[in-house]
Amino acid sequence: MAKSILGKKVGMTQIFTAEGKVIPVTVVEAGPNVVIQNKTVENDGYNAVQLGFGEVKEKKVTKPMKGHFAKANVKPVKFIRELRLPGASEYTVGQVLTAETFAEGELVDVTGTAKGKGFAGGIKRHHFRRGPMAHGSKSHREPGTIGSRMSGGGGKVFKGKKLPGRMGGNKVTVQRLSVVRVDVPRNLILIKGAIPGPKGSLVVVKNTVKPGK
Repeated sequence: MAKSILGKKVGMTQIFTAEGKVIPVTVVEAGPNVVIQNKTVENDGYNAVQLGFGEVKEKKVTKPMKGHFAKANVKPVKFIRELRLPGASEYTVGQVLTAETFAEGELVDVTGTAKGKGFAGGIKRHHFRRGPMAHGSKSHREPGTIGSRMSGGGGKVFKGKKLPGRMGGNKVTVQRLSVVRVDVPRNLILIKGAIPGPKGSLVVVKNTVKPGK
């Protein structure tokens, strides 16, 4: 069964093994999640499960969403994510998922939204080399010429050209991270290493797609 859960990044800390080795871990408040909807090929054209996580005031929920929650007979939640899992049909509407979904030693992929870093130049954003700092050079950190087209007139800039611009704030997945510890009473999962996003951000934890690497 493909496993997945929504959670909140709490922050980073470290734990010690019995041998005294230090392991850096990220603490994720995983759940409780509630299954809101099951999508099938027959009804929707694809298989997916819709999970909800987080408390929200009822006055902040729109009428269409109130009807959606009422149909599933669940309380309104703050975050909803639809996950296309191979075994989506194994989940039932109203089912509650907690941190015990995962066990110590499992490998997981964690998806989140990276920290936004604002406008950045080519050196910081794409790791370009700078120009010479002396001998009359007036191009130190500028991107320089971006080149004209291969032949003929005009100066078309092709899509995807690496230039200064907004950095960060994109969807990032870190693969093959190890679950170091699971605290079921407090719904916490301790994952070895760093995961994307700032503290308090939403993350998706699921089985790794590269288990036998």
